[in-house]
Amino acid sequence: MTTLTFRSVLVLGAHTDDEFGCSGTIVRLLEEGSDVHYVAFSICEESVPEGWPKDTLDREAREATRALGIRSDQVTIFRYRVRHFPAFRQEILEEMVQLRQRIKPDLVLLPCLDDIHQDHQVVAREGLRAFKFSSILGYELPMNTLSFQHACFIALTASQLQRKITALMKYETQQFRSYVNDEFVRGLAKVRGVQAGVEFAEAFEVLRLIA
Repeated sequence: MTTLTFRSVLVLGAHTDDEFGCSGTIVRLLEEGSDVHYVAFSICEESVPEGWPKDTLDREAREATRALGIRSDQVTIFRYRVRHFPAFRQEILEEMVQLRQRIKPDLVLLPCLDDIHQDHQVVAREGLRAFKFSSILGYELPMNTLSFQHACFIALTASQLQRKITALMKYETQQFRSYVNDEFVRGLAKVRGVQAGVEFAEAFEVLRLIA
């Protein structure tokens, strides 16, 4: 495998747990020396199952990112209201501009442009505006993706894939969701691996590539 040579990487998720679309790649980037920052814009308080504290996803996201190897001081979690991002488009763009100035990322990972969730769409489109001088890859969240131009594949080892699964399982409140499933995650990684001629992989939409 070719070494990934990005110095500074910014992972943007609309919601805590969105990073599962690229978390194997996060592990690989960290192992190969990249400085990885993680930002989620909502802890989805309105979507937390009954009986759990409303801020549970904040804790779970911090546990998940720790399992991936991201330093706690490089994790930022905002509290924008879930499913209402279009109303806060400008505020979210301004948060991203501040992140750009502080982190100066070489690579930004964000939801793909064809993701149909309104919050994911805002993060993808405003991210494309805010980070127009960085390389940008769009990750897939299959439950919200009707089409996906997967022109980029990043190979994963079995251990990197296992860390992805371990991190995802930190989201105890989300265990009812079909994608929080060992078999699903392994199956998708296997499909993308077959397409790339490797054992396991994650696929990305290439939005900008600056080399």
